[in-house]
Amino acid sequence: MTTTVRVPAGWPATEEQALAVQDELRGRVVLDEPGPAPGTGQVTGVDVAYDDERDLVAAAAVVLDAATLEVVAEATAVGRVSFPYVPGLLAFREIPTVRAALDALPCPPGLVVCDGYGLAHPRRFGLASHLGVLTGLPTIGVAKNPFTFAYDDPDTPRGSDAPLLARAEEVGRALRTRDAVKPVFVSVGHRVSLDNACAHTLALTPKYRLPETTRRADALCRSALREAQA
Repeated sequence: MTTTVRVPAGWPATEEQALAVQDELRGRVVLDEPGPAPGTGQVTGVDVAYDDERDLVAAAAVVLDAATLEVVAEATAVGRVSFPYVPGLLAFREIPTVRAALDALPCPPGLVVCDGYGLAHPRRFGLASHLGVLTGLPTIGVAKNPFTFAYDDPDTPRGSDAPLLARAEEVGRALRTRDAVKPVFVSVGHRVSLDNACAHTLALTPKYRLPETTRRADALCRSALREAQA
């Protein structure tokens, strides 16, 4: 079942308004909790797909059993793109539909894994942090590229990592999830430690570079977008 989403009343419409919301919410990020133990409970991937020509965005939330990585539940939502494309403000395009997909799940999501950033963001408040603060859920970001941050290439073996740096500040880690394959970029969103975020990411990548949460959610949101376009 797919939920249809409207842009929330009072949602930021300008870059200035969105920056003000980020500034207001950033102070609510919780950084002193370890988060759930890897391989236990449930873990949920969220992702979005766009049709910019038709002004559509589709979001998916896929719940996996953290021990077996089998699908427990899934939900999708489709709505209008809620904000223009501005680097660093992508959360404002995605959060209304992502939240609707999470709300439509028949079970608690547990840890939420975003295809994007948390603290590894120019204003330390990427999608994973924004979503975590709004929902209260533990969240992490696992991104395909390092955004604007510097890092040394991790050692070749799976599990090797290196700091993702904003000057001297560690905002995340480059993490090797497959031997000799390009790393992913892990950052804390909300209510999870960085060590634990990396451990979860390794637990979610038994076969592929990207977490199973992201792979499943990516496929599902693309399918929901195709159905919405039909």
